[in-house]
Amino acid sequence: MLRTVNRVLLGLAGLLLLLLGLAVLAGGLDLQRRWDFSLGSGWPWAADQDVLLTEEDRTRRQDEGWWWPAVIGGLAVLLVLSLWWLLAQLRRARLGEVLVESGDGEGALLRGRALENVVAAEARALTGIERARVRLLGRRTTPRARVGLLLAPHADPGRTVERLRTEALENARQSAGLAEFPAEVRLRAARHRAERVS
Repeated sequence: MLRTVNRVLLGLAGLLLLLLGLAVLAGGLDLQRRWDFSLGSGWPWAADQDVLLTEEDRTRRQDEGWWWPAVIGGLAVLLVLSLWWLLAQLRRARLGEVLVESGDGEGALLRGRALENVVAAEARALTGIERARVRLLGRRTTPRARVGLLLAPHADPGRTVERLRTEALENARQSAGLAEFPAEVRLRAARHRAERVS
């Protein structure tokens, strides 16, 4: 979901900036007059004397002391949010691959999603777990797991987590040849209707 939202926002922002850039370029190079075409009377920068902000636009709210601080503050907030979003895009949320020691000094690469799917499938096979989601984080030489479990109504959380550690996570650690495989486990209980006691 987040990936789709990011792509749509990025596409819209890119299209808007491209159109704005082309409009400024057409006005700055006076392409309408040079190539003898018209974009209509409402098009900005159609005449030779047109500027981006007229004197009237710049001084219209000069008497209102809140206007320019509000504009600058709004633009600063927009800049900070844009930088935060950009950094969030650059940060990889998932580990793409895990380096498996193969004994030849080279090593082999294991797809992170494959290891996630295997651990999740083993976790779902355990008694008391209805759903399991696994995400690998960290570096490819020292991965760590974030596991989300949906527990069945009558599951014992302590016993379930212990079995997850000793079975699914331990199997993954041994299979990948890792010295350690730390995991953060988040538990949620499945909703169920109250049972009637007679």
